[in-house]
Amino acid sequence: MKIYEPLMLAMPLAKWMGEFIIENKKLPTGDDVRKFLRENKLEEICLDEGLALHRGKFVLTLTFPAKEHIIVDIISSSGELSDALEVIAYHDRKLEAYVIEIIPANELEFEGNIGLEPVIIDEESFELKSYPVLGHFEEEKDGVFLVIDNKTYQIWKENGKLNICPICGAEGLAWRKNEAYCDSCGFGIKVEGERQ
Repeated sequence: MKIYEPLMLAMPLAKWMGEFIIENKKLPTGDDVRKFLRENKLEEICLDEGLALHRGKFVLTLTFPAKEHIIVDIISSSGELSDALEVIAYHDRKLEAYVIEIIPANELEFEGNIGLEPVIIDEESFELKSYPVLGHFEEEKDGVFLVIDNKTYQIWKENGKLNICPICGAEGLAWRKNEAYCDSCGFGIKVEGERQ
């Protein structure tokens, strides 16, 4: 997994959190998130009363766990707050669901659209109620790709938005076999296995 900017960690983290909630029927703890970050080659440099600080070559993370939610701020190591993102997982009692969102950490400076649909998981059945397109990033000779599995592709296809970039929200994805390209954000999307 390649991590050059906050988005490249936020999407795999949100995917992992969703899978964790479905499998364990609860929110991940701060320790669970710390383990995920360490497994993805981020060094833990501070731990104090639940708050954890991790660093990689290109990003820093701050993890704020609580009983009903967990927040992970992901900041570019360049210090550009406009690039920073927050991954928030919480139990929404009104929606009767667990929700995971990726939002700009600094909404005042952020002018773009990250286009990411939140993960919504029913609190009773623990089934997905939304259509998030999440995966991990890999660098190839043609550029950087969001790699999604076939199950995620089928969810995206059911939503009927295969022409909309799941990263930036721009229309007009250009598909070629198992790959799509976005002229707006510059990322590619690759489906593992055969696209149906």
